[in-house]
Amino acid sequence: MNPTWRFLFAHPAHPIALGFGSGLAPRAPGTVGTLWAWLVFWLFREDFSDTQFALVLAAALAIGWWACTATARHLGSADPGAIVWDEVVAFWLVLWLVTPAGFWAQAVAFVLFRFFDAAKPGPVAWADRLFKARGGAAPGWAQGFGILFDDLVAALCTLLVIALWRWWW
Repeated sequence: MNPTWRFLFAHPAHPIALGFGSGLAPRAPGTVGTLWAWLVFWLFREDFSDTQFALVLAAALAIGWWACTATARHLGSADPGAIVWDEVVAFWLVLWLVTPAGFWAQAVAFVLFRFFDAAKPGPVAWADRLFKARGGAAPGWAQGFGILFDDLVAALCTLLVIALWRWWW
């Protein structure tokens, strides 16, 4: 089932999981969701201390777990492409940890994150498989966490590449 604008507003979990509509993009919803996350970060980051932003991330993860689980159940799929909250939270983590960084450094972080999230090399593929439903079972809390987990691993891979680049140069 492809979600619609009507689906977006049918349950309180849907707007969150679908990145407030960014997951409804007909092409590359994960990329659109990541771009939305970047815009929101730019708009609101200066309003929060590091401690407050850490609390926002923790809350976004907890609420996102619930929202992704409920929305996956309603869509009847363990990891629907329209669910982009995983990209949002993971990219917020990347941006928070690389800041202060200018636009071009953040753009590099964006490209790296999208590569790791889409191509799923090594540890990201492992994380993606870890919580998949077996035998067509309905999505449960483990799958809801799994939706978030592989993107968090993609974020960590992105941060590792950036840290190695900074160390090397």
